[in-house]
Amino acid sequence: MTDPRPNVGTNTDPQLPGGTNGPGGIPPGGIPLGDDGAPVFAAPWEASAFALAVRLSGEGYFTWGEWAATLSEEIRAAQREGDPDLGDTYYRHWLRTLERLCREHGLVSQEEASDRKDAWRKAYLDTPHGKPVELAPPQ
Repeated sequence: MTDPRPNVGTNTDPQLPGGTNGPGGIPPGGIPLGDDGAPVFAAPWEASAFALAVRLSGEGYFTWGEWAATLSEEIRAAQREGDPDLGDTYYRHWLRTLERLCREHGLVSQEEASDRKDAWRKAYLDTPHGKPVELAPPQ
C-alpha cells in the first residue's frame, strides 16, 4: 500500500498557520485568544476543525496551499447557494473542506463519512442536555 501522505516530512509550507507544519499556535487544552482577549473560536468544534486541518496538513495528507484553495472553492460554492457571508458560517466551510479533502485523499469513503455523521447525530440527540456526547468506536 502506498502512503497517502505525499508531503510527509516536507515541513516547508510557509502558508501553514504558525509558519511551520506544527500545531499552528493552538495551546494544548485551550482555545487561543485573539488580540482583543476574546476566544478566536465561537465553539469548541470550530477549534477542533481548525486543529485537525492543521494536523493533517502537517502530517502531509495535503499541503496548506491545497487546503486554502479548496476552502476558497467551498466558500464560493456556499455563496452561490445563498450563504450571506456574514462570518458566522466560516467554520462550516472549514468542515466541508476537511470532509472533502479527507474523501479526495482516501482517508475516508463517502459511505464511512455518512455513517459516522449519522452516528454522531444519533448520539447527540440521545444525550441528555449538559452531559457529554459519547460515541461508540466505528465498527
